Amino acid sequence: MEIIHVSAECYPVAKAGGLGDVVGALPKYQNQLGHIAKVVMPMYRTKFLYEHDFDIVHKGSFGMGTYWFNYTIIKERTNKLGFDLYLVDINGLLDRESVYGYGDDTERFTAFQIAVVDWISQWQHRPDVVHVHDHHAGLVPFMMQHCFGYRHLSAIPTVLTIHNAQYQGQMGWDKSKYLPHWDTWEWGKLDWRNNINPLACAVKCVKKVTTVSQSYLEEMRYSANGLESLFEYEKGKCTGILNGIDSAVWNPSTDAFIEPNYTLADAAKGKQANKKMLCDLFNLDIEKPLFIFIGRLVHEKAADLLPQVIYDSVYHMEGRMNFLVLGSGEAAVEWELENMKSQLAGYYNSKIGYNEKLSHQLYAGADFLLMPSRVEPCGLNQMYAMRYGTVPIVRNTGGLRDTIIDFGDPGGYGIRFNDATVGDITYSIHRALEMYTQPKLLKKIMTTIMELDFSWETSAGQYINLYERLK
Repeated sequence: MEIIHVSAECYPVAKAGGLGDVVGALPKYQNQLGHIAKVVMPMYRTKFLYEHDFDIVHKGSFGMGTYWFNYTIIKERTNKLGFDLYLVDINGLLDRESVYGYGDDTERFTAFQIAVVDWISQWQHRPDVVHVHDHHAGLVPFMMQHCFGYRHLSAIPTVLTIHNAQYQGQMGWDKSKYLPHWDTWEWGKLDWRNNINPLACAVKCVKKVTTVSQSYLEEMRYSANGLESLFEYEKGKCTGILNGIDSAVWNPSTDAFIEPNYTLADAAKGKQANKKMLCDLFNLDIEKPLFIFIGRLVHEKAADLLPQVIYDSVYHMEGRMNFLVLGSGEAAVEWELENMKSQLAGYYNSKIGYNEKLSHQLYAGADFLLMPSRVEPCGLNQMYAMRYGTVPIVRNTGGLRDTIIDFGDPGGYGIRFNDATVGDITYSIHRALEMYTQPKLLKKIMTTIMELDFSWETSAGQYINLYERLK
């Protein structure tokens, strides 16, 4: 089969979160199963763009309301990522350094989607599946089915993967003029609560909806930022497929970002060496357990609770641990985390921003990973951490529930708690400290988690089975 993935992110081209990791890995593993998976995404001005060679494969133009845009499709020349990568360039809209965060993001991603559909409409053949990811590509199925100029694409099966239903891309009905000439009898497909809602539109239009874990699929029927009734109504077309991780990228024995590399056989020694590097760099005590947080500093990740959690843990547990935070997000949370450095010097430090290399080093050198998320559709960080022998401390939600068993339960290997509260998180940290004082238990858990298989092979096959059922 020929599968076209349409996404706003793809690691290592451009990444803001887990979406980028998934789209950077899933197509590669689908190709390894004997299929032809391709990715098309915006051409941001990123380091990847300037370090690789591209060929121009198509030029076109389209109208969007009162605007007229020319677009160019370029293809990465060497197949470096293990699949064909296509970038959409629209001068003035997509040629930005960052993926999101601009005042005209609605216009940027609407134009991107129009360009993708316009390009595919001019192919001499038809792909077998168009697989769209999150709301940034959510209007593609509607345009293929209900825009008059593209209706010849309507027979192509479409699939939506929801990586995070909290973000839906809503826009006012005044923006409907952006869409290519469409059948107004179908306005209900676009509408949700008197706005155009690209994510809801995709759910209505595609043949199949997948979410990135089974538990998150169930949770969306009662917690989906206003789309709960839609997921209840459309539950027959929905399925949960747990994300995998790219075991070639996330491998402590070969990871070029860490030093030294290590395997299960010498994990304790290897982790200690990586921990020493971190403690020296961030002025922390190597003799104490190191707790880390890596991710977006936003409400859904419960990052707003971190300052109080860290203060309470250090003061009420007599400074028996270190904390290190890596991430960016809400300005107030960033400020509070940075302001704590002087007050908790020697016990806590932070690095505000995105740093891929440092994230690998943290997984390799830390003892415990904190993931107190209020919402976590799948979560990849806990899988990365376990691959490196770092014990995850997670809230009992979404994909965290599906991947972590509490060490107090039969066969357990992590720490799980129920509520995103300071009390529950600090109690879990206390449990981690008790685990840390039992070397035999900690070694047993480290061995267990490093042997767990969260690679993409199984999940990629599940997607292929789903596509085949669309024929």
